[in-house]
Amino acid sequence: MNLIGLIISFAFLIVAMTTHEFAHGWVAYKLGDNTAKYSGRLTLNPLAHIDLMGTIILPLALFIATSGRFIFGAAKPVPVNYWTLKNPRRDMMLVGAAGPLANFVFAYILVLAWRFLPPSQLLNFILQNLIYINVVLGVFNLIPIPPLDGSRIVSGLLPAEISNEYSKIEPYGFYIILILVWLNIFQIFVLPVVNLILKIMTAPLLGASF
Repeated sequence: MNLIGLIISFAFLIVAMTTHEFAHGWVAYKLGDNTAKYSGRLTLNPLAHIDLMGTIILPLALFIATSGRFIFGAAKPVPVNYWTLKNPRRDMMLVGAAGPLANFVFAYILVLAWRFLPPSQLLNFILQNLIYINVVLGVFNLIPIPPLDGSRIVSGLLPAEISNEYSKIEPYGFYIILILVWLNIFQIFVLPVVNLILKIMTAPLLGASF
């Protein structure tokens, strides 16, 4: 187990999660909800988004449990007032999709930077890992298990009655996610999608490898 690897992975994860949560808050704000702004969450300051369990304990536990092969975490959820949104059902889908989309866009911007910046072993290491963690965070959050972002999208597509029943899973969602990680869902389902997205993004970078 590599302590330096944990620290570096954690730093990259914080950057990706901050981008993710800011995007949720920004889209909610643009759609009429000021809650994130007045809660101090419409910021790229990582300290505003840190959650003891999701941001510190969970990544540490996963890093230890997988011997450094996998790290994932969750920031403190950005508060959104459903009733202040212009079109609540549609807008909650957009707010939910904003986080993963921001991670994918951020990753692609880093890919473009990697293409045009001068070669450097340190720079390659930083960009490679930041790109990877952003894509992993984006894909993982699209899993349709409450409270992950994928569930917000699915909930908006379901009829209201079914959506209400579906949302009742949320109190158990964290435990379901841990069980799925333990059952190796990352290797079976998430990793192939991550690798496909990375392959598409890095196609112009013939020497890139993840």
